[in-house]
Amino acid sequence: MGGSEPVAGLDGTADAGSGRKAGLLYGFAAYGMWGLFPLYWPLLQPAGALEILAHRMVWSLATVALALLALRRWGWIPGLLRQRRKLGLITVAAAVITVNWGLYIWSVNAGYVVESSLGYFINPLVTIAMGVLLLKERLRPAQWVAVGTGFAAVVVLAVGYGRPPWISLVLAFSFATYGLVKKTVNLGGLESLAAETAIQFLPALAYLLWLGSQGSAAFGSAGVGHMALLASAGLVTAVPLVCFGAAAIRVPLSTIGLLQYLAPVFQFLLGVLYFREAMPPERWAGFGLVWLALSILTWDALRTARRSRARAQALRRAAATGSPASGTAASGAGAAEGTASAQASRAGAPAPEAPAAGAPAAGAPFS
Repeated sequence: MGGSEPVAGLDGTADAGSGRKAGLLYGFAAYGMWGLFPLYWPLLQPAGALEILAHRMVWSLATVALALLALRRWGWIPGLLRQRRKLGLITVAAAVITVNWGLYIWSVNAGYVVESSLGYFINPLVTIAMGVLLLKERLRPAQWVAVGTGFAAVVVLAVGYGRPPWISLVLAFSFATYGLVKKTVNLGGLESLAAETAIQFLPALAYLLWLGSQGSAAFGSAGVGHMALLASAGLVTAVPLVCFGAAAIRVPLSTIGLLQYLAPVFQFLLGVLYFREAMPPERWAGFGLVWLALSILTWDALRTARRSRARAQALRRAAATGSPASGTAASGAGAAEGTASAQASRAGAPAPEAPAAGAPAAGAPFS
């Protein structure tokens, strides 16, 4: 990624403007690629969803291993192997993302692109609900309104589909659980993907070998081009993640939080315009409620972050001028920034103006 670093000025400081512009491009690339995934998975047929999933696991490990070898980033492995709790959490993350990946591949190839896109639209709402139920977090009124609107959307969609939108719900809950575990583990994007696919590797390889022994494997039976497409699943998984990491260190995480909606928007448009999936009025009504909930959530997160940032700046100014409040200004500024981070993360959008140093934020990696 040779020219990806911000350009340094004559005084040795980075050109923030060009760095942010590059970050936006990386962000659009990452979420754009994730949004176009529904065009890729059908190319891998006649392989079934489980075979595609197994190839994705095997070739993803090969891809990230080569990347880590090229970057000489192996130092984290011994420390990780000594931490049983963290290894257990990574195993949970690997299991949850296996469910997410597998269901997403199956749903796209089975003609449920629109319903799968809904899963990633409602993911921030599920994340908030899990924060209340599992972490005992308190919500602001606007967040309660957004969650209630999202629940109403699920009810409307259940009526429209004639069943609960289970694909969307499983994708949303599995991805929200994955994000919660990843937040606890706190590994960088490539490192985390390497650890997770290392856990997935042996079962996936064993399944592929079993398919081959049964003569049921599509790999090798549909031509060299199809073999190359299956093998490219590793690159398809890793490249958007690398672009996401490059974006996360260059632009505010509040921007990343907004960019994450690009992927389900692209998936929804592909489902409706390209795959011609049916959208009767009740489904439009359900999606409209979801989009309303996300609009409320985003507005509330940005408003809260802006107020917290203004308060932190005011406290810093008070500290600099030596006002009577200066004794507590510094700690108050830190508390305000911490509040902004926590509130933004609850809304599914990362904290404002707080670039991540390689750690994954909300919405990465996508299915």
